[in-house]
Amino acid sequence: MCLDSQSRMRSASSASRNIDSRMNWQKLYNPLVVWLVRSPLHNLVDKHITLITVTGRKSGKHYTLPVSYIREGETLLVISQKNRTWWKNLRYDASITVFLQGHVLQGRGEAFSDTDMAAKILLLILQQVPAYQRLLHLPLDANGQPENPEVLTHLAQEHVIVRVRELTALAA
Repeated sequence: MCLDSQSRMRSASSASRNIDSRMNWQKLYNPLVVWLVRSPLHNLVDKHITLITVTGRKSGKHYTLPVSYIREGETLLVISQKNRTWWKNLRYDASITVFLQGHVLQGRGEAFSDTDMAAKILLLILQQVPAYQRLLHLPLDANGQPENPEVLTHLAQEHVIVRVRELTALAA
């Protein structure tokens, strides 16, 4: 393995460790973000953050959590780490509730763990939300492509895509 390849792999490994250390903060961060998204101040954060509620496929318990998303037409695309568990409830096209920009919507959520799809969606997220370039330690060049494609591939292997579609207003 050449020195350049070793450096790139260390960078990918470092990005992975940084993401893992942030997960501990999520226990404090998530309740604050949930409150903020549901508050009159939601405009401060909900351009790329929404709340989703999934139902445990075994327990039947409802789980609400903040997630980052991008829009692709009428579809929301969410990315999550594979080592998280909430997305596993969406493997088979499940019902999902979304609190999006002050509105409660019902939709269908489906999780995909395909690495190529995850890489494409990660790249879209990085292009649409430049702050994630710093968060994921993956800057893009002037053409909107990753400066280090190996890091993108590594991150894609560790993530899953959730597609939320058929969004309709929840009946009051």
